[in-house]
Amino acid sequence: MRQLPSLNSLRVFEEVARHRSFSQAAQVLSVTQGAVSRQIKQLEDYLGVSLFSRSPQGLALTEAGTALAPELGQAFEQIEQALQRLRVPNLRQRLRIVAPPTWATRWLSAHLRDFCRQHPAISLSVTQHASHDSPAEVDCQIRFGLQAAPHCHSRLLVMERHLAVASPELFSAGQAPDLRDHSLLHILHDGKRLRVWENWLAAMGRKDIDAGAGLEFGTLDQVIHTALAGGGLAVIDRQMIERELADGHLLPITPVEVIGPYGYWLDVAHDKHGLSKVQRFTHWLSHQSQT
Repeated sequence: MRQLPSLNSLRVFEEVARHRSFSQAAQVLSVTQGAVSRQIKQLEDYLGVSLFSRSPQGLALTEAGTALAPELGQAFEQIEQALQRLRVPNLRQRLRIVAPPTWATRWLSAHLRDFCRQHPAISLSVTQHASHDSPAEVDCQIRFGLQAAPHCHSRLLVMERHLAVASPELFSAGQAPDLRDHSLLHILHDGKRLRVWENWLAAMGRKDIDAGAGLEFGTLDQVIHTALAGGGLAVIDRQMIERELADGHLLPITPVEVIGPYGYWLDVAHDKHGLSKVQRFTHWLSHQSQT
């Protein structure tokens, strides 16, 4: 009979070693930080060595922890691969995501090739409205909003970085268009106009512009296409128009960026948070959002 410690304590150690943080490991594993500490203490008592040390720079692996971490990670990877080979392909390999349409089109689509390369066993289903699906079938949701959602695991992926832009045809001899001479393009969210122009004008100290005037659109893509066609000036999250900025199809009116207050959040129900496919997507998405 094999002499092994609790597999749960080994799993906890792997997460702490990966994140170099008890609190982050607790968040990933959906347990308290105290529970993580107890599992690490039990494993250290079993081994008779310390696995972590604390310093002013933070949590660090000891020599023993450094030796154990890669071996344990490889062992868990082998176990997971063996189990995956035996599983019958079914809905459990499909990751169902609800996401805002512009974010899915302009950000997610541009990065999906990397996710599919890293995780070929996971098939993605990206839809726009959660109402089309049973809540039990949705694995996670990308949400545009101001704050974390209650009653689920909710983390901020990235804040919006608003930039005022216009088509090159509205520039004259290299001079940016006058805000008073063109329509302001507005985006509606949940039936209400987002105050992106008000926030940007306040950051610029411009009190001579009526932020309430202009054209309204139901989707951000409509705003972007109208701006590309020279139909007006727009304040847009630069992360949604990186290609247009790089190609010169949209030009900044000024280099000033206004951060937030809106951002994109990843919401995962408590009963979905521990699923391997969700954790893989969460880890990948968090990394991509920070690069």
